[in-house]
Amino acid sequence: MFKIQTLNKISVVGLNNFPRDNYEVASELNNPDAILVRSADMHEMTLSENTKAVARAGAGTNNIPCKELAEKGVVVFNTPGANANAVKELVILALLISSRPVVAANKWVNTELTGKGDEIAALAEKGKSKFVGPELKGKTLGVIGLGAIGAQVANTAIALGMNVIGYDPFLSVKAALSLDHNVKVSETLEGIYAKADYITIHVPQTDETKGMINAASIKTMKDGVRIINLARGGLVNNADILAALESGKVSAHVTDFADEALMNNDKVICLPHLGASTPEAEDNCAVMAVKELRDFLETGAITNSVNFPRATIDSQIPANGTRLCIPHKNVPGMIAKFTTILGDAKLNIAGIVDQSRGDIAYAMIDVDGKVGEESLKLLKNCEAVISVRPIYA
Repeated sequence: MFKIQTLNKISVVGLNNFPRDNYEVASELNNPDAILVRSADMHEMTLSENTKAVARAGAGTNNIPCKELAEKGVVVFNTPGANANAVKELVILALLISSRPVVAANKWVNTELTGKGDEIAALAEKGKSKFVGPELKGKTLGVIGLGAIGAQVANTAIALGMNVIGYDPFLSVKAALSLDHNVKVSETLEGIYAKADYITIHVPQTDETKGMINAASIKTMKDGVRIINLARGGLVNNADILAALESGKVSAHVTDFADEALMNNDKVICLPHLGASTPEAEDNCAVMAVKELRDFLETGAITNSVNFPRATIDSQIPANGTRLCIPHKNVPGMIAKFTTILGDAKLNIAGIVDQSRGDIAYAMIDVDGKVGEESLKLLKNCEAVISVRPIYA
């Protein structure tokens, strides 16, 4: 019986994919095998030594100490692409409301025209000139990051009649193939900054990307550019963008990350992190997270991990056999150590995979027959081994 602890409210559609005859799922559990989380901060949590994995029902993992967990052999999963359509739709809304000041117009109608009775129609006609804004058609959109979300944004913008320039130094073959052929790809950020009337950001927050929208980068942009950030708050330097808004260099800023400095500014629209706040996205993320945990707990397979390499074995665990799942430090000679121990125990290896990611590696070894406690102990005692988990057929 596997124990799954939930730290937030997780979609029932996803949780129903845990077969209850083999899984116990609850918010309060001792020694869980895995944890399902959305936004709960795990940085100060002390995890049970029994915890083998954490799955984030969403893309961002800033609330999880991924590096520290990797060193303990705990695999952290996320669900890239599961909420892509929800975020894409909000980006399109952000493009529209950054151009057409409908938020300000609605506020004006509700404050200035309330109680005016028969005069409302005439006053509305007289006052509407204050809320003129440009159309999207024919304008140029710069998309920074062409992953699951950025690619969908780019394609939808093309359908709206916009010119689209994308930038992604790590553009995958899958993402490239998903792009509309009319999307142009720039080799540099400067190629976007110089031409884009609108810029939308879709990259993770790292040491390299934090504060990437700042005084220096804004200086190279077109006058009157509109900037949309529904990715991560730290990607934009708030002080610098406020200065640019004040000077008119930036016409509007839409952010999904409310901040005291940005509030009550007529040129800023702050949203309360609504990017993936649709029932469909929550269901999709939960379903994907549950599948990742089940695959890992039941077969040892790792997909969509942010701190471990991708690792799978296509074949089933041998009949009456054992699959060994071994997180270890990425140092030379580890496979030789494992095979020597298993060979000395007269155990035949039916299949083996060993993948690495930075300082961390992960081995999956299929063995004909049951691996005994003595062999497991020898494997665990190997220098640089983090843990050993046998899965028996």
